[in-house]
Amino acid sequence: MPDTKLPPVSRRRALALASGVAAAALLCGDPLRAQQQPARPFSYDDVLQRARDLATRPYDVGAKELPQELHRLSFDQYRNINFRPEKSLLDAGGSPFRMQLFHPGFLFVRPVVVNIVRDGIAAPVPYAAAMFDYGGLKLARPLPVDLGFGGFKLAYPLNDPRNFDELISFIGASYFRVLGRGDVYGLSARGATVGTGGPAGTEEFPEFREFWIEQPGANASRVVIFALMDSKSLTGAYRFEVYPGEDTVVEVSATIVPRKPIEKLGIAPLTSMFYYAELNRSTFTDFRPELHDSDGLLIHTGTGEWLWRPLVNPERDPETSQFLDRNPKGFGLIQRDRNYDHYQDLELAYENRPSYWIEPHGEWGDGRIELFAFHTGDETNDNTVMYWVPKAPVEPGKELAFAYRLTCMPDDSQINRGGRVVNTFSAPAAALGAPEGPGEGTQRFLIDFVGGELAYYLKDPTKVSIVSSVSSGQLIRSFLMRNPKVDGFRVGIDVRAEKGQTVDIRCFLKAGDRALTETWTLPFRRLEPLPPPPPPAQPEPAAQPAPAPQPESQRP
Repeated sequence: MPDTKLPPVSRRRALALASGVAAAALLCGDPLRAQQQPARPFSYDDVLQRARDLATRPYDVGAKELPQELHRLSFDQYRNINFRPEKSLLDAGGSPFRMQLFHPGFLFVRPVVVNIVRDGIAAPVPYAAAMFDYGGLKLARPLPVDLGFGGFKLAYPLNDPRNFDELISFIGASYFRVLGRGDVYGLSARGATVGTGGPAGTEEFPEFREFWIEQPGANASRVVIFALMDSKSLTGAYRFEVYPGEDTVVEVSATIVPRKPIEKLGIAPLTSMFYYAELNRSTFTDFRPELHDSDGLLIHTGTGEWLWRPLVNPERDPETSQFLDRNPKGFGLIQRDRNYDHYQDLELAYENRPSYWIEPHGEWGDGRIELFAFHTGDETNDNTVMYWVPKAPVEPGKELAFAYRLTCMPDDSQINRGGRVVNTFSAPAAALGAPEGPGEGTQRFLIDFVGGELAYYLKDPTKVSIVSSVSSGQLIRSFLMRNPKVDGFRVGIDVRAEKGQTVDIRCFLKAGDRALTETWTLPFRRLEPLPPPPPPAQPEPAAQPAPAPQPESQRP
């Protein structure tokens, strides 16, 4: 049976979600209402109608009150509450899937309703304390029978036909994570985002309030999950069709029902952690050479161009990058570096963190892919978010339906067969002994390209040319070198910027008029130096004691 404890990165998930994450409220106070079933078989249309009905009512910010002792649970106390494997659900009729439930508490204080759909009839799973092992945790009183759940996870014989391995989990707002064969948990997917990157306190975290899981049949190769979303600005109906395998695939269909105008709705969002890599390694002292769940954003534009944007950990202010597009072919957060020697972490296995690749179904029209990142001082925070923002206004009365395929995979080389970036290095050009006086504010970038036909052109590098450009500042020089260590080429680019200026840099390799590689792109911001800290306050001089009185014979 699968390990019923939360995965190792749950502490990060807890910290990252603390600003607004919750596992969702019960739809109504009357538990009998949830048991009422329509005459026809349950379907996605039922969830959509629930979303439409919910959107006509004011958003309920309240939550079912949990016992205070569950609110006060520490991370370690919550982590010790585990679902008993022998109580797993979905095992009827020879199903290869198993479901286990998360207990409410800690940060997950808004219980969700979890239903199982059998023969077209949906029935809620009742809470029972006997489902859980509380790991020695002593509770002052029995818990209510209608407590609800924090979320759920599904298991499947993913890595070994004899054992059940965790496949997908839903816990916290609209967050979910999925695994392929040999993967360990890293980044997360989300149902939707609202206002990410806006002023403090304006971002919303839409919540999945209720789930329906279809009972899989004997030897089923997929499982179907429905979810109802709710937030201040919207409601939504979701359908997830999960196909486990070496590359697990999740087919997602959704309809958003706006409650009010939404300035920035994020579709198919992904959330990850980037602390440091070779690009910014020099500023960190950890024994591990790199620390990240994902190291780049990969985009396949509607026009067919491939873009690679290395992730960064902003030194100061949050950073937002936008990529305008029409009908994108694909995008995702990628863990491209799969070399253990680059991480040296025996426990957390960063080299086995999966990549998530999004392929839109149908035409999504005009919009943009947005990448938002804020500074993190350690690896416990998911500081990177990526999503698609439609150009068309999102307004009440205009439902937005979309669908896409999410592929969880260990290697992105199967997506784009052309040349790709494997390393990005950067340092002040003057420190590298650049010729011809690079000047103040000049930064050198070194990019290693491999794959595709590059090994063929190593025999005659004169056939390869660099195409590079900058949005502002100055492109001082660029040069190309053979890099036999990676069986590819290294490109050097020197860029000069004024203080406070941000320069968007682009670079790819071509032979004749044919692109050989994806386009590497990165914003370079020359930061204004921080003012020196004020000198420490000088302590007030100690008061001198009054002189002792002298005998009269010694007075003047």
